Amino acid sequence: MITHHRAAPGIDVLTSATPIPGLGSIAINAFVFHGAEPLLVDTGAIVQRDEFMAALRAVIDPAQIRWVWLTHPDPDHTGALHQLLAENPHLRVVTTFLGTGIMGLSAPLPLERVHLLNPGQRLELADRTLRALRPPAFDNPTTTGFLDDRTGALCTSDCFGALLEAVPERADELSPEALRQGQVLWASIDAPWVQRLDQARFARELDTVRALEPSLVLSSHLPPAPGTMLEHFVGSLEAVSGAPPFVGPDQPALEQMLAQMAGAPA
Repeated sequence: MITHHRAAPGIDVLTSATPIPGLGSIAINAFVFHGAEPLLVDTGAIVQRDEFMAALRAVIDPAQIRWVWLTHPDPDHTGALHQLLAENPHLRVVTTFLGTGIMGLSAPLPLERVHLLNPGQRLELADRTLRALRPPAFDNPTTTGFLDDRTGALCTSDCFGALLEAVPERADELSPEALRQGQVLWASIDAPWVQRLDQARFARELDTVRALEPSLVLSSHLPPAPGTMLEHFVGSLEAVSGAPPFVGPDQPALEQMLAQMAGAPA
């Protein structure tokens, strides 16, 4: 089920909690930035497209949205994208050259509706400037987040996500221990390359994130968080290097799960 609530003044989050058997649940978020040129960050999961559109209509008329910021073209971010393009002829999609190419393999974007933006560049809207940036951890090479100069919100895509026992409305409702464990596990799964990095070089990269000093941190896979929690999030990424590599269930484990499901009462 997709729900919505106010993450901060002028920002709504559309969210669902997806269970990952044996590991917990992960949030799947999209964000609506209200203003003179309303912006939608990602468009939900493909399997939840109809639910997503219903939740979106409760927050804003899709015809009013002027921009979709596609953080990257994974199926949990692109669910309603083409429906929105069909309904709203004025909508533009912010992505990268590589993101456009990847979409072209399955669901091509009309190039006249695309706005290409690279990390380090800025998108100037009527009432805000969005500074595009590459989050310090990601699972897709096209990933692009941003810092909003109007609200101070930092959109980080998959970075800082967490696998949780239960997904609350706000990240500061979680215990520090549960949050740290969930973030380290998620990063070990979603960005396992972090464990192979030169840690001194990675530390310098994390320092550039600290220097942003956001008022709000918006992750695709974590409840909205006040900017004061950024140091905790950065610490979670620093801890990934010492975490054991993630190893998923193998075929015998799958067969055991199937047998348990077959024996479960209807």
